[in-house]
Amino acid sequence: MTFDEISEFRRDLKNLLKKFRTLNDDLDVVRRVLEIFPDERPPFSFQKDNLGLKTCIIKVKKIACRSLKGRGANSGLRLVYAFFPESQRIIFIELYQKGEKENEDRQRILDNFK
Repeated sequence: MTFDEISEFRRDLKNLLKKFRTLNDDLDVVRRVLEIFPDERPPFSFQKDNLGLKTCIIKVKKIACRSLKGRGANSGLRLVYAFFPESQRIIFIELYQKGEKENEDRQRILDNFK
């Protein structure tokens, strides 16, 4: 499995690393899980529909973050990525904290994958 990131994702990560110092390590765990189970896995992740794209866009609702002591997987961190099964490739699109932003940036998804 190959992992890539768009530039906006890197900016999201940089901003969140200021608050959550363990986020890089936590994302490494997410990458290891996605290598085995890249498809949606309700209730932890689900496919985003109604975008008008052929690309499979998946949103992970529960990411365990060690910086959020005592909350673990219910941390409120969300990850949006595109999965290309034929090439075994995942592109990270967006990472955000639920408390700061309620939903993913649909325009960012459309701008990068239309």
